[in-house]
Amino acid sequence: QVQLVESGGGLVQPGGSLRLSCAASGTTFSIKTMGWYRQAPGKERELVGFIHNGSATYADPVRGRFTISRDNAKNTVYLQMNSLKPEDTAVYYCAQGPPFRSSLYHLADVGSWGQGTQVTVSS
Repeated sequence: QVQLVESGGGLVQPGGSLRLSCAASGTTFSIKTMGWYRQAPGKERELVGFIHNGSATYADPVRGRFTISRDNAKNTVYLQMNSLKPEDTAVYYCAQGPPFRSSLYHLADVGSWGQGTQVTVSS
């Protein structure tokens, strides 16, 4: 129904930076909470962070290194990833909350998912 299309994944060296983008379809992007999750092989999908009303919330492993922003005119949310570590290697998923949902702490809070984009941090 709602499509979220991610781009920007790839291979980067430890300490490097990468920016992911997620373009959303639909007519109410600006009032929807947007977020990012990630999943490493053999691991459960975990929260990276989310943004609501211009304020972003981050999970502990990425706080201080990653930044979530959005451009409502472009229906796009971004994940700026700095000081990347090998343990950041995962498939990164864009997520959108349903109407009136102001946080995305849990998988069940998510209304729509992107297809995922691979981020590999390795030397």
